[in-house]
Amino acid sequence: MNITLITPAPPGSRAGNRATAERWGRLLGQAGHRVNIVTEYHGQPCDLLMALHAWRSHQAVVRFREEHPDTPLIVVLTGTDIYDHQHRFPDDTLESMALADCLIGLHHRVCQDIPERFTPKLMTVLQSAESPGYVSGPKQGFDICVIGHLRHEKDPLRAAWAARRLLKTSAIRVINAGGAHTAEWEHETLAEQQSNPRFQWLGEVDKSAIHELMNRCRAMVISSVMEGGANVVSEACRAGLPIIASDISGNIGLLGEDYPGYFPVGDDTELARLLQQAEHSPEFLLELEERVTELAGSFTPESEQAALLAAIDKAMAGRTRLNP
Repeated sequence: MNITLITPAPPGSRAGNRATAERWGRLLGQAGHRVNIVTEYHGQPCDLLMALHAWRSHQAVVRFREEHPDTPLIVVLTGTDIYDHQHRFPDDTLESMALADCLIGLHHRVCQDIPERFTPKLMTVLQSAESPGYVSGPKQGFDICVIGHLRHEKDPLRAAWAARRLLKTSAIRVINAGGAHTAEWEHETLAEQQSNPRFQWLGEVDKSAIHELMNRCRAMVISSVMEGGANVVSEACRAGLPIIASDISGNIGLLGEDYPGYFPVGDDTELARLLQQAEHSPEFLLELEERVTELAGSFTPESEQAALLAAIDKAMAGRTRLNP
């Protein structure tokens, strides 16, 4: 099958949407499909269109459906689609969802967060991660990593602010890896690093450096205010790295309703308490590690590939029913 996959992120970008598109291109290519990744749709025919972002890809979705009414269409719902754009820009976002034969959500709670009329179209595809190598021997110190670009949705300095609340005797350091989306974020992060001895910003680093950081850290904090299903959660689970996460739908939809490592979104005090508990309670840290290790099998490339192929089957079946 000849598949066109649209992503708003250009080649070379380290944005999550670009990484998802390229990973899906590889997985679908391994299954025998031909995948063309583009940032704009110019009317070219294909056997199936897959659009990342309901709102950003709206014009492409509308044009494709008008020009190719018999061809299956999949729309992938990102975090900003679900938790922002469907409320701020409902006409375009919901029209993309309505025109799709299949919707892909990236965590298990998306069905609760979109209009009920669209849930019969919904398929869940959990993003995968390779299992990183492990460093032998005990870990030194008590470093906590925060991995993600510096922008509002990630609330990236929350762990640094929480670390300010720790006892002077704490060994915790917060290490942040991610590029700043704006000059304002860069300025604020550099200022935090200058004034907070428990915080270090690495800037944007490559995948091998991320794996090395995960290997030497005791836990990861994901403090986002919105997520569509963060791939860094998959990576941490595959690495057996305990996660402390904000209690947003996108995190709960990956880690489970009863995961013990949640804190209220934006709550420095509760995050500081959990960091302190992780540092001083080996039992708590081990419980988090066991839980993420149990989840690791859900985030394999094989599982993601199978889910993608099932979504394609659903889109084809849905289009066939409309055009017998």
